[in-house]
Amino acid sequence: MDGHIKEVALNFFPQMKKMKVEPYGNGHINSTFLLTSEMQKEKYILQKINTEIFKDPKGLMENIKNVTEYLKVKIEQNGGDPERETLNIIPTVEGDSYYQDSQGCCWRVYRYIDRAVCYELVEKPEDFYESGLAFGVFQKMLADFPAATLHETIPKFHDTYSRYLDFEEAVKKDACGRVAEVAEEIAFVRERVALTKKLGELPLRVTHNDTKLNNIMIDEQTGHGICVIDLDTVMPGLAVNDFGDSIRFGANTAYEDETDLSKVSCSLELFEIYTKGFLEGLEGRLTPKEEEMLPTGAMVMTFECGMRFLADYINGDVYFKIHREKHNLDRCRCQFALVKDMEEKEEQLNAIIRTYSRRSEGE
Repeated sequence: MDGHIKEVALNFFPQMKKMKVEPYGNGHINSTFLLTSEMQKEKYILQKINTEIFKDPKGLMENIKNVTEYLKVKIEQNGGDPERETLNIIPTVEGDSYYQDSQGCCWRVYRYIDRAVCYELVEKPEDFYESGLAFGVFQKMLADFPAATLHETIPKFHDTYSRYLDFEEAVKKDACGRVAEVAEEIAFVRERVALTKKLGELPLRVTHNDTKLNNIMIDEQTGHGICVIDLDTVMPGLAVNDFGDSIRFGANTAYEDETDLSKVSCSLELFEIYTKGFLEGLEGRLTPKEEEMLPTGAMVMTFECGMRFLADYINGDVYFKIHREKHNLDRCRCQFALVKDMEEKEEQLNAIIRTYSRRSEGE
């Protein structure tokens, strides 16, 4: 085993003299390893935190510790299993939530959740329902948590108007001489600038901010979503943004970088399935205004993502990893096509929300 990783692991498990470490998962941000004790066969997730993106690891881990400790209490009150239904931080020998090694890198360990799996894509509608239910329950359990006490792990992460200003700055600089070829996409953004402020004044809540299907652990035996993972971007935000990011990712009938835009649409079936789960999980904890704005949240998050892809393409592909020429431009066009489809289906999306509103059932 790599000697440096062993140094790190021993600061969490000083008695674990024999261990196996192997790369785990396919995350794009942090470096993740599966740590197994050869004698006791215990498993843990060992992660090196990407401090280029998360510049305040102390604040990040304070967020995760405070949120997961709060969730454990709620899970126990509901008769659940806090060992499987939320992340469990393993402290260092000094009792800290993370370890800074001799090279200045920051590491953390979570208890491994066995007999559970994550899915990268929506292969079965019921899995998308389960993810909606799990994220809804997550919001419900944290509804009374003081969101303002959390650190912003990535400042202005879903401040759509701020993202728009960044986009206009990229256009102004035209660092790579690409502005002329994307005039149509630039016009698309400017025609919809009102979307950047359309959400208005909504309650500040504890939000996940990366609500993709692959951030839900699905129990292998029951098929139910049991645990929300990847809590690095848990911070104050809007519930409609969490809903919207799930729809942007999971209800699209095409891949995120699809070049045949005729394949791109918002599946009403998948939108309905996710909405049903999300609102069931929340059990009426959203305000009427928040429920009303859920489809708008989906449009805003899709628009914001497309705008970020476009800005990155104009800047020379400096943020998002690309795997082919004009990859970010393809991604941008796919998101914008999805926005247009949502605009055309807005009345149908609103009707679905009304159908599954738990609030209206209780009033």
